[in-house]
Amino acid sequence: MEKGRIIFLNGVTSAGKTSIVEALQEREDVFFYVVANDLFQEMVGEKYLQENYWKYLSEVIIMMYHTAKLYSDMGKNVLIDGILVEREEIKPHYKQLLEIMKDNPLDIVEVYCPLEICRQRNIIRGDRYETQSQEQHDLMAENIKYSAKVNTSVYSPFECAEIIVKELCK
Repeated sequence: MEKGRIIFLNGVTSAGKTSIVEALQEREDVFFYVVANDLFQEMVGEKYLQENYWKYLSEVIIMMYHTAKLYSDMGKNVLIDGILVEREEIKPHYKQLLEIMKDNPLDIVEVYCPLEICRQRNIIRGDRYETQSQEQHDLMAENIKYSAKVNTSVYSPFECAEIIVKELCK
């Protein structure tokens, strides 16, 4: 059985990853299942997240990658809506992702937006704190090999989805 494609949308909060996921899921020419940091974080009780946020988040992130791999192994395309951060609890995060996905077709897309625009989006959303994007940016893994890059301050989610499909789903 041919393995499904895994596309990891990597970017800070409010960069536009989830909007791109939604635009990709509206397409009729390609179908993706979705796994997301936010969805997997909900698997951990609030009490535990307050007790040791990064410990528990790190564990569910690794489980999320194994879930994406399982879907791919079953021939299903998968989108990962996440962020590659390097914290002590998950180091080496990027290398762990590559090891888990070593036998699967993985593409990482940089979802970029200037931090000031992310800050403004955080304020408007109201479910993120103002400096959250900057804090995540400061923790992001370095030297990531990207297959594509989209700038959500220039392109709409639908245009970003089109770029991703054209570049990665030929």
